[in-house]
Amino acid sequence: MKKFLGFVLALATLFSVGTVATACAPSDAIIVQTNAFFAPFEYYDGTEIVGVDVDIMEKVGEKLGKEVVFQDGDFAIIIDVVSQGTMADAGAAGITITDERKEKVDFSIPYYTSVQYVIWEEGNEDFATSEAADGTDIVLWEQLRGKKIGVQLDTTGMIYVDGEIEGVDFDGVLKDSGAECKPYDNAQMAVEAMFGSDALDCVVVDQLPAQYLAENVKNHDLQCAALYYDAETATEEQYAICVTPGNTELLNAINEVLEEMIESGEIEALVSKHLGLE
Repeated sequence: MKKFLGFVLALATLFSVGTVATACAPSDAIIVQTNAFFAPFEYYDGTEIVGVDVDIMEKVGEKLGKEVVFQDGDFAIIIDVVSQGTMADAGAAGITITDERKEKVDFSIPYYTSVQYVIWEEGNEDFATSEAADGTDIVLWEQLRGKKIGVQLDTTGMIYVDGEIEGVDFDGVLKDSGAECKPYDNAQMAVEAMFGSDALDCVVVDQLPAQYLAENVKNHDLQCAALYYDAETATEEQYAICVTPGNTELLNAINEVLEEMIESGEIEALVSKHLGLE
């Protein structure tokens, strides 16, 4: 089974750690591009961007003695902006490592392993769950045949859904089924589109954002589960932080911080904190 993950810059209002605008940032600040609609890794608390990735990069800033400034923009532009190195030094947004992305940016060591999840409205029996070999509640890709599927633009979820519909370098589980892939700027917009004029059947997004949205989208009863090909085959991926090619000092500092946080269990603790599980 082959599984392969592979301008116009319209930035939203710019915020930083501590709500310092980019225009006011020191010239030697670390500028980090993100998309702040991917809880628990980055999300808004009022007007401030917070989350696991923010906490990681704050520690990097402390190590280097520099201020860290976060820019909120579209996820789809992060790799290109960081690659150019003129408007951002790094990208932190639950970014999955892929061969295609590695051609444009340098990646840190992986710091979190995720799988794809599917979100649907409670009571829709088309998404009845089964049990994986390890006991995980799952929905199979076959159950998405013929469905209108929401994804976040240029994310792993979109890569998988498009790949299964087109059947190029993928199994083509959804090919010729009438399934549609509908991209949105962020996962929350995709979930909201389930109840708007687009009338999506489901949304495919990474595990923790899926769990967060299923619990926190108001006025709707939602369910989510891991998306598997069969009882033993999940859609696994690894997150890393990306930097402009050649920025060795920043990359080394990020790797040192990540190694310390992974070894101490701090990454998992931060995930629990930002999910409100503490």
